[in-house]
Amino acid sequence: MKNPFFKNKGPFKIDQLLKLSRIVNKDNFIKAEVTDIKDLATAQNNEITFFNSKKYEYLASKTKALFCITTENLSKILPPKCNKIIVNNVLISTAMVTKTFYPNSVTDDFDFNVKEISKSSFKENVKFGKNVLVGINVKIGKNCLIGHNTILESNVVIGNNCSIGSNVIIRNTIIKNDVNILDGCVVGKKGFGFFPQKEKNFRYPHIGTVVINDNVEIGCGSTIDRGSMSNTIIGKNTFLDNQVHIAHNNIIGDNCIIAGQVGFAGSSTLGNNVMIGGQVGISGHLKIGNNVQIAGGSGVIKNIPDNSRVMGYPAKDLKNFIKDNK
Repeated sequence: MKNPFFKNKGPFKIDQLLKLSRIVNKDNFIKAEVTDIKDLATAQNNEITFFNSKKYEYLASKTKALFCITTENLSKILPPKCNKIIVNNVLISTAMVTKTFYPNSVTDDFDFNVKEISKSSFKENVKFGKNVLVGINVKIGKNCLIGHNTILESNVVIGNNCSIGSNVIIRNTIIKNDVNILDGCVVGKKGFGFFPQKEKNFRYPHIGTVVINDNVEIGCGSTIDRGSMSNTIIGKNTFLDNQVHIAHNNIIGDNCIIAGQVGFAGSSTLGNNVMIGGQVGISGHLKIGNNVQIAGGSGVIKNIPDNSRVMGYPAKDLKNFIKDNK
């Protein structure tokens, strides 16, 4: 899905792009024009991508990208037609290139462009409380409610029959139909992505969005970060309890139930019909299968196959957990 919100400053000639991104490269590439930066799976033959972990070996071997930022060791996995840009630190170099294409995606200062909804075109079609503010590039469907002190910052699309609670902040988000977002939620802000450095931490740009599908409920005080390179997605008919945190690039399946104080690190994928008990922690870059049940208080640090029931830290098969803790 092409990002509808952040303005792409490209295209760039490859030598210009590397120079602007402060990447030193010894190879003489073809004088190609690069239009965008994408992940391995979605990059096309006029775009640049990155490859920093063997976890993504299969995607790397199939990528259509014209250029790829990677290491010497990993470069052998990439297709012959993909030009390899060899660097010492793939993620920092990728962040620099992303910032060159999307310079406005690094910071999340408050939206200067908001105005009171009572002074906007939405006043005739939306029921709203007091002190509701709306930014630019906002669309709101039919039969929607918006609570007191809520701010719809720039780049928000809301479908029909949605209820947005009080003290909610939303930006860079696409919300489908029949969605309930309860009080105190923050949706679409940048994720917790940076690289520690001695003098100043280097922030990773977040050019993705949040996509919330039909008939979803987001409980009070929950936070959902927008994606860094791809999108953060909540599947249809999924319900989140209060104080759930979903970090950047997570994909949550359909018909999932997630209890309070569950936290997802970035870039994990949750299947359909998954049930998660309270205070579960899920590490990043994992795949949780369909029909999985995770007991409360568990810590998930490995992939979980379909139809599993797990508990404990590290989370393991429920029968084995009960046996080991008799």
